[in-house]
Amino acid sequence: MDTITDLRLAVLIDADNVPYANIKEMLEEITKYGTPTFKRIYADWTKPTVSGWKTVLLENAITPIQQYSYSSGKNSSDSAMIIDAMDILYSGKVDGFCIVSSDSDFTRLAIRLREAGMKVIGIGEKKTLKPFITACDKFIYIEILKVAETTIAEKQDITAVKKADRKTTPPLNKIDSDLIRILGDSIADLADENGWAYLGNLGTNILKKKPDFDARNYGYTKLLPLIKSMNKFDIDERETGKNNIKHVYLRIRENN
Repeated sequence: MDTITDLRLAVLIDADNVPYANIKEMLEEITKYGTPTFKRIYADWTKPTVSGWKTVLLENAITPIQQYSYSSGKNSSDSAMIIDAMDILYSGKVDGFCIVSSDSDFTRLAIRLREAGMKVIGIGEKKTLKPFITACDKFIYIEILKVAETTIAEKQDITAVKKADRKTTPPLNKIDSDLIRILGDSIADLADENGWAYLGNLGTNILKKKPDFDARNYGYTKLLPLIKSMNKFDIDERETGKNNIKHVYLRIRENN
């Protein structure tokens, strides 16, 4: 799934639990799903551990929210972020939330927002615990956003374009039997009487089973090249007669 829909999003960032180095890539990723209506970041800004964030806040129009730590070893920003999320929810000004954190303490918040009909997108590091990941509609790993920029020469080179399905960063996950099973089950869920499933609907179905699914986790920029690399499914690219546009259908390969 490349997009959920064009949502009005509240972007809430836990500065203590995500790195600031990739904030530009994070915000660019978020715009694929909608328009950030609120952009707030939470921390005790008197602490030197979050000083790196200060240089990027103005550049990206993110509003810092100060929350003092009332006791050592406690992250008081969590409660401030949760309270703000509920205030924004009841304001009726957004369609969804993007929670940027690797802290599983936001699991209950994600569940509550979804109960209220909100779409919830999580962004965090690979170390994020599964409860928070599964509480989101979609979860994106920060590590897959760390893609080396393509040079102008590479963009103009036809060979480089053909290889663009491959990323320049190592894959986070290996293609395994669990991934193949989920793909097969999802194709079966969507298949017509001849066993063919439309690729355009496949990503959404997979995310219902595995919210952190993303072709980029496996080293591919799109779902179709990932599936082709497995050599486990039949692929039918059907002409639509419109501007060389093709509709792609998949089927579980017999005797596989």
